[in-house]
Amino acid sequence: MGNRNRLGWLLDPWVIIGAVGFGLALSVATFFLLWATRRAPAYSGMATAAITIVRLPTETQPVPTATLGTPTPSPVPLPDSGEISIGAYIEIAGTGGEGLRFRVEPSIQSQVLFLGMDTEVFQVRDGPQVADEHTWWYLVAPFDETRQGWAVSDYLAVVQNP
Repeated sequence: MGNRNRLGWLLDPWVIIGAVGFGLALSVATFFLLWATRRAPAYSGMATAAITIVRLPTETQPVPTATLGTPTPSPVPLPDSGEISIGAYIEIAGTGGEGLRFRVEPSIQSQVLFLGMDTEVFQVRDGPQVADEHTWWYLVAPFDETRQGWAVSDYLAVVQNP
């Protein structure tokens, strides 16, 4: 019986209420501390993705004319025997993977609009203009009219109409 009297205070309602209250206060303090030190969101608002679609020329297999009974079409001649001219289609070539800068005006100091990569095809709309010891042509992408600007002729090769 002596042990029961010594531990009897544990069954006192005020001790139980105090222990529960202390546990609740400790829980609230822990949740508040976690809420106050949380990280801010990684982003705010919606992200905008920019996509550039580059259409590459595809290789087509010739159809045997003997089975169709139609004459062989003559090849499309290149404008001015391969020389760049207005209306010609050109391809970017020889940049070594670095691309060709398209500019607002025909000048090396002019603002760069975008970078055209090797094998991209454009149509010549204006030019030539000589500036900064380079010959410049105004080019427009045939499938995306927003891709247009002045480019030097050093990295351009005439191709057939895509």
